Amino acid sequence: MKLRIAAAAILAAGAAAGYWDRSVWDGVYTEEQARRGETLYQQQCARCHGVSLTGGEEAPPLSGGGFLANWNGTTAGDLSERIRTTMPPDAPGRLGRQQNTDVLSHLFRVNGFPPGKAELPRETEILKQIRIEAEKPGGR
Repeated sequence: MKLRIAAAAILAAGAAAGYWDRSVWDGVYTEEQARRGETLYQQQCARCHGVSLTGGEEAPPLSGGGFLANWNGTTAGDLSERIRTTMPPDAPGRLGRQQNTDVLSHLFRVNGFPPGKAELPRETEILKQIRIEAEKPGGR
Protein backbone atom coordinates (compact mmCIF):
# COMPACT_ATOMS: atom_id res chain seq x y z
CA MET A 1 0.00 0.00 0.00
CA LYS A 2 2.78 2.45 0.94
CA LEU A 3 4.53 1.71 -2.35
CA ARG A 4 1.39 2.58 -4.32
CA ILE A 5 1.00 5.82 -2.42
CA ALA A 6 4.66 6.70 -3.02
CA ALA A 7 4.35 5.91 -6.75
CA ALA A 8 1.20 8.01 -6.99
CA ALA A 9 2.95 10.90 -5.25
CA ILE A 10 5.89 10.71 -7.68
CA LEU A 11 3.56 10.65 -10.68
CA ALA A 12 1.54 13.57 -9.30
CA ALA A 13 4.72 15.56 -8.66
CA GLY A 14 5.87 14.91 -12.22
CA ALA A 15 2.55 16.04 -13.63
CA ALA A 16 2.59 19.17 -11.47
CA ALA A 17 6.13 20.00 -12.63
CA GLY A 18 5.09 19.57 -16.27
CA TYR A 19 7.37 16.62 -17.07
CA TRP A 20 4.84 14.54 -18.99
CA ASP A 21 5.22 14.43 -22.75
CA ARG A 22 8.45 16.39 -22.90
CA SER A 23 11.63 15.97 -24.84
CA VAL A 24 15.24 16.88 -24.18
CA TRP A 25 14.63 19.95 -26.35
CA ASP A 26 12.28 21.40 -23.72
CA GLY A 27 14.98 22.48 -21.25
CA VAL A 28 14.85 19.59 -18.79
CA TYR A 29 17.99 20.34 -16.73
CA THR A 30 19.74 23.40 -15.34
CA GLU A 31 23.21 24.78 -16.08
CA GLU A 32 24.18 24.33 -12.43
CA GLN A 33 23.15 20.67 -12.56
CA ALA A 34 25.15 20.13 -15.77
CA ARG A 35 28.21 21.72 -14.14
CA ARG A 36 27.92 19.32 -11.21
CA GLY A 37 27.56 16.51 -13.73
CA GLU A 38 30.65 17.65 -15.62
CA THR A 39 32.73 17.44 -12.45
CA LEU A 40 31.41 13.95 -11.72
CA TYR A 41 31.93 12.91 -15.33
CA GLN A 42 35.57 13.99 -15.26
CA GLN A 43 36.10 12.08 -11.99
CA GLN A 44 34.13 8.92 -12.77
CA CYS A 45 33.62 8.54 -16.54
CA ALA A 46 36.32 10.32 -18.54
CA ARG A 47 38.94 7.60 -18.11
CA CYS A 48 36.85 5.27 -20.29
CA HIS A 49 34.58 7.57 -22.33
CA GLY A 50 37.15 10.31 -22.92
CA VAL A 51 37.45 13.83 -21.61
CA SER A 52 35.35 15.16 -24.50
CA LEU A 53 32.85 12.22 -24.42
CA THR A 54 34.18 10.79 -27.70
CA GLY A 55 34.61 7.24 -26.40
CA GLY A 56 37.58 5.01 -25.86
CA GLU A 57 38.87 1.62 -26.89
CA GLU A 58 36.09 -0.26 -25.09
CA ALA A 59 33.68 2.55 -24.23
CA PRO A 60 31.23 4.10 -26.69
CA PRO A 61 31.01 7.83 -27.33
CA LEU A 62 28.54 9.78 -25.24
CA SER A 63 28.21 12.64 -27.69
CA GLY A 64 27.70 13.17 -31.38
CA GLY A 65 25.83 11.39 -34.13
CA GLY A 66 26.48 7.82 -33.07
CA PHE A 67 25.38 8.45 -29.51
CA LEU A 68 22.29 10.36 -30.62
CA ALA A 69 21.33 7.73 -33.19
CA ASN A 70 21.68 5.00 -30.57
CA TRP A 71 19.45 6.77 -28.02
CA ASN A 72 17.02 8.54 -30.38
CA GLY A 73 13.45 7.55 -29.56
CA THR A 74 14.26 6.30 -26.07
CA THR A 75 13.78 8.21 -22.83
CA ALA A 76 15.96 9.95 -20.29
CA GLY A 77 14.79 7.20 -17.93
CA ASP A 78 16.19 4.50 -20.22
CA LEU A 79 19.57 6.21 -20.36
CA SER A 80 19.56 6.94 -16.63
CA GLU A 81 18.86 3.29 -15.83
CA ARG A 82 21.67 2.16 -18.15
CA ILE A 83 24.06 4.46 -16.33
CA ARG A 84 22.76 3.41 -12.91
CA THR A 85 22.95 -0.34 -13.51
CA THR A 86 26.14 -0.61 -15.57
CA MET A 87 28.43 2.29 -14.70
CA PRO A 88 31.16 2.47 -13.75
CA PRO A 89 31.97 -0.99 -15.10
CA ASP A 90 34.18 -1.90 -12.14
CA ALA A 91 31.50 -0.94 -9.58
CA PRO A 92 28.01 -0.54 -11.12
CA GLY A 93 25.66 1.46 -8.95
CA ARG A 94 28.44 3.17 -7.01
CA LEU A 95 27.01 6.60 -7.80
CA GLY A 96 23.68 7.66 -6.34
CA ARG A 97 20.62 8.54 -8.41
CA GLN A 98 21.22 12.28 -8.04
CA GLN A 99 24.83 11.91 -9.18
CA ASN A 100 23.73 9.85 -12.19
CA THR A 101 21.12 12.44 -13.07
CA ASP A 102 23.71 15.21 -12.82
CA VAL A 103 26.00 13.28 -15.21
CA LEU A 104 23.03 12.79 -17.54
CA SER A 105 22.48 16.57 -17.50
CA HIS A 106 26.09 17.06 -18.55
CA LEU A 107 25.59 14.61 -21.45
CA PHE A 108 22.50 16.54 -22.54
CA ARG A 109 24.40 19.85 -22.44
CA VAL A 110 27.36 18.50 -24.42
CA ASN A 111 24.95 17.12 -27.03
CA GLY A 112 23.42 20.56 -27.52
CA PHE A 113 20.12 20.19 -25.70
CA PRO A 114 19.13 23.48 -24.05
CA PRO A 115 19.03 24.03 -20.30
CA GLY A 116 15.87 25.04 -18.50
CA LYS A 117 14.77 26.45 -15.17
CA ALA A 118 14.18 23.19 -13.27
CA GLU A 119 16.64 20.42 -12.51
CA LEU A 120 16.31 17.08 -14.21
CA PRO A 121 14.54 14.88 -11.65
CA ARG A 122 16.20 11.74 -10.35
CA GLU A 123 13.06 9.57 -10.27
CA THR A 124 13.05 7.01 -13.08
CA GLU A 125 9.26 7.20 -13.42
CA ILE A 126 9.49 10.88 -14.31
CA LEU A 127 12.62 10.50 -16.47
CA LYS A 128 10.77 7.91 -18.57
CA GLN A 129 8.39 10.69 -19.64
CA ILE A 130 11.21 12.74 -21.22
CA ARG A 131 12.00 11.63 -24.78
CA ILE A 132 15.45 11.75 -26.29
CA GLU A 133 15.09 13.16 -29.79
CA ALA A 134 18.22 13.48 -31.92
CA GLU A 135 16.77 16.34 -33.94
CA LYS A 136 14.89 19.35 -32.69
CA PRO A 137 11.21 19.00 -33.54
CA GLY A 138 9.75 21.76 -35.70
CA GLY A 139 7.84 24.53 -34.01
CA ARG A 140 9.45 24.25 -30.58
